[in-house]
Amino acid sequence: MDILGTLKAFSIPVEEVEEAIDNGKGFDGSSVEGFARIYESDLIAKPDLSTFNILPYRKNTAIMICDIYTPEGKPYEGDTRYCLKRNLEIAKQMGYTYYVGPELEYFYFKSSSGTPEVLDAGSYFSYLPGEDEGIMLRQITMEYLKQMNIPVEYSHHEVARSQHEIDLQYDDALRMGDKVIIYKLIVKEVARQHGCYATFMPKPIYGENGSGMHTHQSLFVGDKNAFFSPVDKYYLSDVAKGFIAGIMRHAREICLITNQWVNSYKRLVPGYEAPVYICWARRNRSALIRVPEYKPGHEKSTRIEVRFPDPACNPYLAFAAMLRAGLEGIKNKYELPEPLEASAYEMDEIERKAKKVEELPGSLIEAIEVAEDSELVRSILGEHIFEKFIENKKIEWDNYRKRVTDYEIKRYLPLL
Repeated sequence: MDILGTLKAFSIPVEEVEEAIDNGKGFDGSSVEGFARIYESDLIAKPDLSTFNILPYRKNTAIMICDIYTPEGKPYEGDTRYCLKRNLEIAKQMGYTYYVGPELEYFYFKSSSGTPEVLDAGSYFSYLPGEDEGIMLRQITMEYLKQMNIPVEYSHHEVARSQHEIDLQYDDALRMGDKVIIYKLIVKEVARQHGCYATFMPKPIYGENGSGMHTHQSLFVGDKNAFFSPVDKYYLSDVAKGFIAGIMRHAREICLITNQWVNSYKRLVPGYEAPVYICWARRNRSALIRVPEYKPGHEKSTRIEVRFPDPACNPYLAFAAMLRAGLEGIKNKYELPEPLEASAYEMDEIERKAKKVEELPGSLIEAIEVAEDSELVRSILGEHIFEKFIENKKIEWDNYRKRVTDYEIKRYLPLL
């Protein structure tokens, strides 16, 4: 993946596989977004054998995910998979294994060009033919994922027209980052095979819910869930409380990583089930973080659901950012406020201020400015990715702010 989360690939014949496994394959890093500069462009892609999988829709073709190395054999600082590995090592040194279970929402449209045309007029959990035209597409996708040993919990139609969701079974964060890459590839490929288009764009339709990547997460020590406490009124350990408090305190800083596009901030607005206000709750689904209620006998299922990321992020960077924000809360013993079960959307500004409820950034440029001043974000990403990521996002914002949109033409041309 490049730093923005776009999948890159090259193909080799079977005769070259042994050489690729032993020594990797060289490529021009200066041609990949956020990788090397022109004068240090030689890089090596070395496949991770544990990611080997047969592509179910392409005869005699396998896929492997690669780690990136310098010609000297050192891990490349611009490799986002290595960035996640580096942050997972910090968790490991604290005694934790980090597990995640993302829920990636997406839309099916008739094509990728022009005004988006939906395939169905279904709503949440629609199933009848005519209401949910994506049933077959989801079933084929799940079958392909099953063949690739990527377990799925369930799938369903989401709230918006033509919006869908397939939830992956939780796994450790590195394997899940790899699975998210494959998942998105398979969703798009199945749509293409059936003459339509799947998009993970956060907010493709005005007036409809956007697509999120709610991420369930927990820390384990061995086979014990470090988030569970039998004596706490919420069944949350001090570790869990610190982790939640860490994500809340640093949510504004890491928002650029979890919600990296101009379009991401069209989703993060009140009224469409996307979180805007930084609070936590158990039942309140408008909260930034939700803690599913404990079921007796299911201690290992104790987890938090972080609701602000969207599926257009780079999963390696997003998981790294949420992990480190949470670990900061544990290390520094951040105090967790009481849950906010009332809807923050229905409070006025004075009420929210009294309860010390902050807001996520309201635009890409605000997110850039907050992240650029964050030493934590710099530490998470490393110097190389941090500089390249900020530079790229500033260019994106500059291109966007100069553009005259259809809205402006329709709104102002007849008036001014």
